[in-house]
Amino acid sequence: MTASLPLAELDRDELDLLRRDDLTVDDIVNLPEDLHYELIDGRLVLTPLALPTHQLIGIQTAIAIGEHCPDEFIINVEQAILIDRRNELRPEVVLIHEEGAGCSPVLPRDVPLVVEIISKSSQRNDRDLKLKKYANVGIPSYWIIDPLAERVTFTQFCLGPDGVYQALLQTDEIITVDRPWEITLDLPAWTRKRDRIRRVARRDR
Repeated sequence: MTASLPLAELDRDELDLLRRDDLTVDDIVNLPEDLHYELIDGRLVLTPLALPTHQLIGIQTAIAIGEHCPDEFIINVEQAILIDRRNELRPEVVLIHEEGAGCSPVLPRDVPLVVEIISKSSQRNDRDLKLKKYANVGIPSYWIIDPLAERVTFTQFCLGPDGVYQALLQTDEIITVDRPWEITLDLPAWTRKRDRIRRVARRDR
């Protein structure tokens, strides 16, 4: 995840963008590269830096996907996806066809899988708004990983013939899925690590 630029460092024009609800991707093309944002329905949404446990789960997910990843794919984190002119989303983990990796944001047709990791500020969007937007542009697989639940929980969605995501499973156990290929996620290990960090981590800065 990139470092988030403090609001105090934004210039007047950039701050004005935060007040608008009619933005397109053309309006945000020159934003600072280290500004962590998404464009959602014409609004520029700045997102806070995630906790280390959140980032750790993202990294572990990317590692699991990469274990048997064919050569013609790459796995990226915090990769922007161009949904349409009023929406540019940035999932935690994105699987991309190599031929689509020459630009950013990448196009949905080059993305077979996106992964969102739930945070307190993203729960509503991840479970509802983004679920619909990723389905509308035909991304075949969508995963949601929830580290805020009692145990870290994985939900797998696959696009149905009607263009709507179907929930295939939800679990907090060790799971091996077969889409887009065989991938094993050790959710109990992630839960143990998260719980240990909660016990020992300092809260000072």
